[in-house]
Amino acid sequence: MPIAGSGMLMTSMDIDPAHEREFNQWYDREHLAERVAIPGFMEARRYVAVNAAPKYLGLYSTASFDVLDSDAYRTALANQTAWSLENIGRFKNMLRSVARITVSRGQGRGAALGLLRVRPPEGDVDGLRQALRALLDPGDIDGIISMRLMESDPRLSKPLTDDPAAPNPAARDWYALIDGTGIESVTAAMTGRFDATIAAEGGATISAGTYRLMWDLARDNL
Repeated sequence: MPIAGSGMLMTSMDIDPAHEREFNQWYDREHLAERVAIPGFMEARRYVAVNAAPKYLGLYSTASFDVLDSDAYRTALANQTAWSLENIGRFKNMLRSVARITVSRGQGRGAALGLLRVRPPEGDVDGLRQALRALLDPGDIDGIISMRLMESDPRLSKPLTDDPAAPNPAARDWYALIDGTGIESVTAAMTGRFDATIAAEGGATISAGTYRLMWDLARDNL
């Protein structure tokens, strides 16, 4: 398995260059450790875009999806530090997915990540899930280590910076994650692999991009 656990929180955002240094200090010195310390959280990873938007991406693995709807996690969200509130208030173009990992194939994590954002059809989505399951197989693809599928929960996937009552079509989006040894390998593996299948199953490709791993933090490191 490429990751432990079956739940995933994904956050992605841009930040004004004037505040970028403090934003990175906050993430590196406080935020990741604070989140990984929540019961049920197992690890967190930080990425920066190579050819993608938004610029920054965070992935938080949890032992189960239920951890992301737990009292412990809700308490953490309701009791942000002053430094957190200051930085969260500066987020731009935020995406936030609270998701189940429904496909997970391969072993390990790579230095590069491909991120494919998919909007599933209304109604029956099993056809799209099964079609993506067949494609999310690293097999003998050069430089590809693992692949997985995140399916967002529409009720919980709300950007922290938005009006919770505002329409949010992204709340039901899925994300395919492709871990590889380098950007070139990930880009090659993504190119032309998914779009036709997604369209044939009634879905839509919203975006595709690549990210570089900055660092990761496991619960055992705390």
